[in-house]
Parts: sequence; C-alpha cells; structure tokens
Amino acid sequence: MTQRPNPLNAYLGHLGAATIEWIGVRPRRREPLVAVSGAEAVAEMGLRGDHRMGKTPGSGRQVTLISREFVTQIEQHLGKSGLDPALLRRNIVVSGINLNALRRQQFWLGGALFEATQLCHPCARMEAELGPGGVVAMMGYGGLCAKVLQTGQIAIGDSLRLAAS
Repeated sequence: MTQRPNPLNAYLGHLGAATIEWIGVRPRRREPLVAVSGAEAVAEMGLRGDHRMGKTPGSGRQVTLISREFVTQIEQHLGKSGLDPALLRRNIVVSGINLNALRRQQFWLGGALFEATQLCHPCARMEAELGPGGVVAMMGYGGLCAKVLQTGQIAIGDSLRLAAS
C-alpha cells in the first residue's frame, strides 16, 4: 500500500516559515503569564517554569499554542487591537500557519518535538481577561493543546516544521 504524502508539507512549503513570536510561562496557578525569550520543553512534562509542568505527566495539555492570525481574528471580534498574548493564557504564539491544520500532527519548534492533541477551547476566564464577549470572540480561534515528545530548547524566532512522517 502506498502512503499518500501529507498535504501539510505542501502547505508549509508554499507559506515559508511558520515561527514562534511569543512564549509565556505561568509560575503559579491563577497568576499572569510571564513573557520569556526562550524555554526548555521537557518530554512528557511541559515547559520548564510553567506551573503545569509535571502535574499530569503524559497529558495532552502540557503546552498551549495560538497563532498570530487567530489573535488578529479575536481582536477584530472584540473591536480591539494590540492584544497582549498573555491575556489569552496560551504558552506559545506562532505566525504563518493555520494552526488547526496541525491537530494530531507531530512538529518541531526549535529543538523540541511536540504533538498537537486537541483544540484548546476558551474558558470562562476569557470574560474576565478580555471583557464581555471574550469567550465568544475566541470560539474557533482558541488554538491547540500539545504534549512534548522530545526535550529541547525553544526560542522566539524558531521555526515550526513538521516531523517526518
């Protein structure tokens, strides 16, 4: 049986590089995210320095990602601009890709290997962070949850590339 090529490879090839624009970790539960220039992604655990790291080893929700393009859509729905990524409570902002296309795919960010596990739906906290309509503005634009498959460093400016299938 011949294996069909992954259409994501062609998609990414036409787009150029998808890159990390922002990284944030939350030192303790319910605290604001702290922007960092880089972090260590630890296999089966999450991002070093984030309160979720190691809480549920092997979980599919170790790291959360959102795209700059989704942030732009959220801003449009809210009638705002210049939204601070920390308010969205996601760990990583990438640009240059339809993030939902990565669902159930393995990909590299910098030196770490991730697997996108599920959509990251907005929670009720988005009303407090973004104001009235925050949850509705994020519906369909919440990003992805992922788990770390291989430990490595990630940094702002690193490329996103699909793992060999």
